[in-house]
Amino acid sequence: MTRTHRSLARRVLTAAALTATLTLGSAWPGAAAPRQAAPPVPLRVATYNIHAGAGEDGVFDLGRTARAIRDLHADVIGLQEVDVHWGARSGYADEARDLARRLHMRVFFAPIYDLPAEPPQTRRRQFGVAVLSRYPVVSAENHEITRLSTQSTDPVPQPAPGFAEVAVRARGTVVHVYTTHLDYRADPSVRRAQVDDMLAVLDAERGPKVLVGDFNAEPGAPELARLWGPLADAAPDGGGTYPAAAPVRRIDVVALSRGIAVTGVREAVTTASDHRPVVADLTVRRPRS
Repeated sequence: MTRTHRSLARRVLTAAALTATLTLGSAWPGAAAPRQAAPPVPLRVATYNIHAGAGEDGVFDLGRTARAIRDLHADVIGLQEVDVHWGARSGYADEARDLARRLHMRVFFAPIYDLPAEPPQTRRRQFGVAVLSRYPVVSAENHEITRLSTQSTDPVPQPAPGFAEVAVRARGTVVHVYTTHLDYRADPSVRRAQVDDMLAVLDAERGPKVLVGDFNAEPGAPELARLWGPLADAAPDGGGTYPAAAPVRRIDVVALSRGIAVTGVREAVTTASDHRPVVADLTVRRPRS
């Protein structure tokens, strides 16, 4: 074999060896190995209109309310119709702090109404929504959405607080949880405006988001239609939630952004309120690092 032929043969063998190395997946010295996808984060969320601590029997019993919430074993719970020094119907209790203390959870209270004290009381009367969390709270905010006040004799739709946002750190992943209480009136126009307002708030945040609350309308109602696209109903085949003893309407809803999967949903059978709570088991995809 001539010198030229021997040189050509060496080049061919070297190229073949390099091809075999790349085909077998061997890395160059110092190259990082392929990353394994991190497992999703399990998260149990719930929504519960607590009827200011009164059961469907009309009897105020915050201990009964706390037991009903405890039985959900949820990580994060959005509450509606929460009294804070509101009136005699709830013994002027601070229901948000009281429930958090009983359940050993963190709490954020977002008042819809904040009114002067009722004599001879000295603390301001507040009524709104709250979020309880077993996980650390990174941030919390009480947003305004369109409302038609129940405290005015001649109300007009206007921005008012009571749309709660809490960012919780669940096993290293931040999840934004929102709780809402939409207008109860037959006219859907205020609920339609509230949907637009809520979507604008949600759009301001990135990452996984969960919206829970008393929508005062079935998920298929036309005024809620714009929710379904940015969000998904966690229980499209779920059962009724109102009234609690024999529910005929599904108005208490858990809704999810992309990146969150549902592994189970149920309505808890209890008459500790006039609504049944809804609890959803979720898995949240971890963000790419």
